Amino acid sequence: MSSSQPAQNIVIIGGGIIGCTTAYYLATHPKFTRNSTSITLIEASQHGVAQGASGKAGGLVAKWAYPKELVNVSFPEHVRLAQEHDGAARWGWRFVNCGSWEGRGEPVVEESDSGVGAGGRRKSLEKTLGLDEGPHDATKTRATTGLPEDLNWVEPALTEAYSPMAPAGATAQVHPYLFTTSMLELAQARGVTLVQGKATKIDVDKRTKQVRGVNYTTGTDSETHTHPATHVILAAGAWSPKIVPALPIVGTRAHSITIRPRPGAHIAPYVLFTEIALQGASGGIVSPEIYARPTDEVYCCGPGDDSRVPETVDEVEVDASACESIREHVASISKELREGEVDRRQACFLPVVGSGGGPIVGEAKSIAEGLIIATGHTCWGICNAPGTAKALAELVFEGKIKCANLNKLKPSQFL
Repeated sequence: MSSSQPAQNIVIIGGGIIGCTTAYYLATHPKFTRNSTSITLIEASQHGVAQGASGKAGGLVAKWAYPKELVNVSFPEHVRLAQEHDGAARWGWRFVNCGSWEGRGEPVVEESDSGVGAGGRRKSLEKTLGLDEGPHDATKTRATTGLPEDLNWVEPALTEAYSPMAPAGATAQVHPYLFTTSMLELAQARGVTLVQGKATKIDVDKRTKQVRGVNYTTGTDSETHTHPATHVILAAGAWSPKIVPALPIVGTRAHSITIRPRPGAHIAPYVLFTEIALQGASGGIVSPEIYARPTDEVYCCGPGDDSRVPETVDEVEVDASACESIREHVASISKELREGEVDRRQACFLPVVGSGGGPIVGEAKSIAEGLIIATGHTCWGICNAPGTAKALAELVFEGKIKCANLNKLKPSQFL
């Protein structure tokens, strides 16, 4: 940006992985200079950033995710970021094996629940929709169980079928909380400011239809504050419609737990999408996802539900019975998980485009010039954050998205 151009005040609403990664890409863009551009991130939580899905997700990064337009940018960007900032040490970056596991579960208790949270109806997280049917389709490799020799934390005797879901090098992982907070820390080192506050309204000049600020309240008083803005990036996930009601975003609540195995237990680097046939009085099929992490911590999540999105991320309710069901389900196929200690019981809301498709990425000119939307990333927000952020930094500083053709994700397709 030349010195003759007007100052830019960029405000990002939402301190999740999309907002924090966007702050980093803006602050590292060649045209960003501190003396002519300010970047402010407003986060509603009293506890800091990454308090929603960005801190409580599994952290899967996959070439087989969707939509491909974003994945094809995001995956190599994840690789680059890990190389430049020691992601292996800083946020648990590594490549992992990923497979589909089917088998029986040994009874852990007399009767096990479904894992769906109270107050909501079951919803699929639809994580495997991006997989191509072909050589890695589980239904084509069931002649034998195919359980890998190094997959040491599931019971071989309970396995009916295992199939890799993607080739080597196509699946990786990060610890989402560590990645998100690292992106913010790196952005802050380059001048990004974090403000704790709940955004309530985007201020638009009625004559020019140009954004001119963001109204917000803080936890210390009820007074409304206004932060001036030439660009507003709305990245508030499932809470985005509370600020722009026209957005067709709904929230899917997902429960998860983390388990610390007993000391000395080594957990091989696998991510499993399971179908477990429960034994005993409850019976039925359950499908928890299980993610081994570099520290030998294991992340496990169950199905989603359609509970109401609360006013803020700090008010998300955790159903203890849903978390216990997840523990029982994964413990039924693994001695290591059965003997481990549950470290966290948590829930979060994934932002989903209610009309289908998405995410929504781009400038919403029908609402206001300078209003940029970045939400609706479903279960792939962790994976697609760098691609989204790169595209938005280009849009702000260069006037158009160059890294990919994201026309089908434009807000005009959904509003």
